[in-house]
Amino acid sequence: MTIRAVVWGENIHERTNEVVAGIYPEGMHATIANALKLDPEISASWATLEQPDHGLPADRLAQTDVLLWWGHKDHGAVADDVVGRVARRVWEGMGLIILHSGHFSKIFKKLMGTPCTLKWREAGERERLWVTSPN
Repeated sequence: MTIRAVVWGENIHERTNEVVAGIYPEGMHATIANALKLDPEISASWATLEQPDHGLPADRLAQTDVLLWWGHKDHGAVADDVVGRVARRVWEGMGLIILHSGHFSKIFKKLMGTPCTLKWREAGERERLWVTSPN
């Protein structure tokens, strides 16, 4: 069974920052999709913010098993109707992997039901985590 993946990216840094464009001439989204394509069991494509429907029309999402979301610079530019469409697909069973600063994306905040803001401190304290249910 082939996993159908779509890598979504804002494609802003690649178009506005010469350093980033030099590192990712096809865009970060294409770099990630191309890496996924190395696995013969993954069919990967990409979509970006500036495309119609941000590259995520309903028919494309219906054919997507997992969506990888890369956002950082302009979370607010994502249309609410696209966010709703993606959320419905996730609730129907499509996988969603949030990358980089996607914690503050509209889709992540919608699915988490929180503002998803981050606060941290660097106090050199020890932290312990217990995994109680690895599944």
